[in-house]
Amino acid sequence: YFKERAIELAWNLLTKEYGLSKEKLLVTVYHTDDEAAQHWKKISGLPEEKILRIPTDDNFWAMGDTGPCGPCSEIFYDHGPDIPGGPPGSADEDGDRFVEIWNLVFMQFEQLTGGERKGLPKPSIDTGMGLERLATILQGKHNNYDIDMLFALVQASADASSVAPDGEALVSHRVIADHLRSSSFLIAEGVLPSNEGRGYVLRRIMRRAMRHAHMLGCKDPHMYKLVPALVAQMGDFFTELKRAESLIVETLKLEEERFKQTLDRGLKHLDEEIENLKGKVLPGEAAFKLYDTFGFPVDLTQDILKAKNIPVDMDGFETAMQEQKKKARAAWSGSGEEADDKIWFELADKLNPTEFLGYAHESTQGEVVALVKNGKEAKELKKGEAGMVITNQTPFYAESGGQIGDTGVLTAGKNEFVVEDTQKKLGSLFIHIGTIAKGGLKVGDSLTMSIDAERRKNLRIHHSVTHLLHAALREQLGEHVTQKGSLVAPDRLRFDISHPKALDDKELQEIEHEVNQEIRLNTDVTTKLMTPDEAIAQGAMALFGEKYGDEVRVVSMGSDSGHYSIELCGGTHVKRTGDIGAFKIISDSAVSAGVRRIEALAGEAVETYMRQNSDLISSLSRQLNTNAQDLPDRIAALMEERKKLEQETSRLRKQLASGGDKGADIKEINGLKFSGVALQDVPPGELKAMADELKQKIKSGVVALITSNDGKASLVVGVTKDLTGKVNAVDLVRIGSEKLGGKGGGGRPDMAQAGGPDGSKANDALAAIEAALG
Repeated sequence: YFKERAIELAWNLLTKEYGLSKEKLLVTVYHTDDEAAQHWKKISGLPEEKILRIPTDDNFWAMGDTGPCGPCSEIFYDHGPDIPGGPPGSADEDGDRFVEIWNLVFMQFEQLTGGERKGLPKPSIDTGMGLERLATILQGKHNNYDIDMLFALVQASADASSVAPDGEALVSHRVIADHLRSSSFLIAEGVLPSNEGRGYVLRRIMRRAMRHAHMLGCKDPHMYKLVPALVAQMGDFFTELKRAESLIVETLKLEEERFKQTLDRGLKHLDEEIENLKGKVLPGEAAFKLYDTFGFPVDLTQDILKAKNIPVDMDGFETAMQEQKKKARAAWSGSGEEADDKIWFELADKLNPTEFLGYAHESTQGEVVALVKNGKEAKELKKGEAGMVITNQTPFYAESGGQIGDTGVLTAGKNEFVVEDTQKKLGSLFIHIGTIAKGGLKVGDSLTMSIDAERRKNLRIHHSVTHLLHAALREQLGEHVTQKGSLVAPDRLRFDISHPKALDDKELQEIEHEVNQEIRLNTDVTTKLMTPDEAIAQGAMALFGEKYGDEVRVVSMGSDSGHYSIELCGGTHVKRTGDIGAFKIISDSAVSAGVRRIEALAGEAVETYMRQNSDLISSLSRQLNTNAQDLPDRIAALMEERKKLEQETSRLRKQLASGGDKGADIKEINGLKFSGVALQDVPPGELKAMADELKQKIKSGVVALITSNDGKASLVVGVTKDLTGKVNAVDLVRIGSEKLGGKGGGGRPDMAQAGGPDGSKANDALAAIEAALG
């Protein structure tokens, strides 16, 4: 169908299904589209004055200078004369009285270069309908933000900020409500704020809303408080909001806490720039400094200045941006990276993609199709030379999806190349990196290519268990958990996830138990090839940020007929879950806001870890003369005993420094009492307390304590309060430090400390301080 049927469907839906009064509707057509105008008159019965002919591009859609295009026909709703504004095409058409609720694009032409336009062999329809605009009309409102769903968010913002949702604050509340919704959906889909890609888009959306919270006077994070209101409005239909509610709350709160610091600094700098503004435009260099130094996106700067009618010199901003990139390139131009990029593009242009055979084979034949040495293409590699080998096919897995590259050997008769790593360039070339151990290799040589099979086995084990771990994490913590990165090595794995808080011991134990339970079930691990859409339709998890081709590998494993874990993955895996052997979580730590890192072991690595722990426990039990079960109590008792001994030792050191029962060795110099003591192996941290005790003992005077540890000296000088007007401890400690080979020192007039590399000069330092008092 084309124009007539499209117009009929649109009109019937609005007037019959939704019950809108045709008296409230008017339509527009492109001024030369007589066909559309006649269909509207026939189907709707609208008079000529309500079928408006518009001669501008508002009613002609094109995708660009060339390509498909065609006239538009729009349907408008009249809110009535009480609302300011005129009909489309009039001088005051930008008012709110007439609101577009439907747009029909009649795609019937192809725009060619040079201005020529010809008809499409198969015209088509593009329909645009504003869902929220339609809800506004059906609910008897005049603004999208007044409909039930959005107004609930506006009201929640008003309640949380104690600022009424009207007047000057209205726009801010609406921005917060709208951006809260988009931010929350992005976070629920696994996007987290960052400085690049989609994460940067999210950060910009969040920060615009957070600036409006700042404008409302919110001193504390504001947006996270509104998430329950959003979930209440939309969570029943979009259940991912409920699953990810805690992650959304934590992400918004942490981001706003950080941004408030950025905003305060940036606004202060922007105010200074405006105050010193010589023209009517903010220079691009100033906008770039805000972006580069203060983390202010340029659109945020534009948004702030818009209210002040100050534009930003975007050409200058782009120039500054390009200049920074130019400097960055110059900084690493000698590193070889640029040469590497060039060589791989050149090779990819003339070579076929490397065929990977490693899913089924650990050793295959291959042919050398290119050699690279020192960043340049080479015809041969000789004994002892390092380089890179590209072959037509390979069993070597190239680092991807967290799994590190294979190692092994390439042989051609008596010639041998040791592969130390395998990487992939431009998505198609497998690069074997290593050194010629015997003979040499030339382009065209036939090879036997053998991976390190034992190492690959351990890689398969650790990669496969990440799938079970991912499923267990989602089962135990919630479906908001998504993979944010991983490292799969032969002896360990690292797995990063989106989760707002640390995992407690119970959670870690339950996750570990669930994974081991799936391992013990020893179910098949199956792999199927299908399109990404088919895979996702069957429940496969696709990792956000990963690029997938027309065909993907879908790996299924675990209980419930392999449906415990279904993921899109190009890595290598075990045949049955039992092949993994065992699984052990070693640690859980924070990577960044909202991202946790789990480190774990699988297979023989678990056995090694447990054996080492068992040996350690046995060794401790023998040394402490107790059995393993009583070790905690024995260690606690020793710690308590040590604490008491340290306290007693500290008391004795203080007593030693103050002369014990015989009294301190106190001299009188120039009417001042002075006590200087050189000690051995006293912790430097105890000197101040010892000096305080000695000061109390002499009542009025100066004390100096020096301790030597491993040849180095620490010095503390104390002066009683009544003498600080005459004698400064900082001056004296610097005199002593100089004798010890040190420089400077610092503190207060009554207590200062310093150090020096030569502890043998302790007596000389005390003598120097004594001389300074004389």
